[in-house]
Amino acid sequence: MVLDMQRVTPADFDRFIRKPENRSHNFELIAGEIIEKMVSSPRSSTIGALVGGFMTVHVRQNGLGRVTGADGGYMVNGERYIPDAAFISKSRQSTTPTDAYNPHAPDLAVELSSRIKEQTRIKVAHYLSVGTLTWVINPDKQRVEVYKSGQPPIILTGDEILDGGDVLPGFSLVVSTLFAE
Repeated sequence: MVLDMQRVTPADFDRFIRKPENRSHNFELIAGEIIEKMVSSPRSSTIGALVGGFMTVHVRQNGLGRVTGADGGYMVNGERYIPDAAFISKSRQSTTPTDAYNPHAPDLAVELSSRIKEQTRIKVAHYLSVGTLTWVINPDKQRVEVYKSGQPPIILTGDEILDGGDVLPGFSLVVSTLFAE
């Protein structure tokens, strides 16, 4: 849902989200538009929680950093994004910020999308421009699109392995695990 068709600045956005009536909602700033992050379907929410959970266990066991869920915000190229799950390494950020939107972009962002919408394309482009590894999970097609700066996207399905590469070392997951009922 687009709330404001006029382009707003990050400062305008920050004032908007601090209004009392907006504090219980999640908003993103994408290409100068304020967009309310809506409740996802139970299926998408389950998949997001699964991937975030697998990431959290791996990150905690290996002392790699921090994983955030579907309400953790990040600043990316002056915009404000709320990925469905994300990872930021301890080496890039040793303490947990208290601001609504982390001032650092994540090392890895996970977005769930049944189809690549223009907003998702913009977010992926911005993530890539700052070096964020991005996984776009499509529940309907049961696939994961992997975007890494300077490389063509990779599409993974079925028994193929989703791995964290250099960003999340040692992490691997069979793609079909995310879609099993």
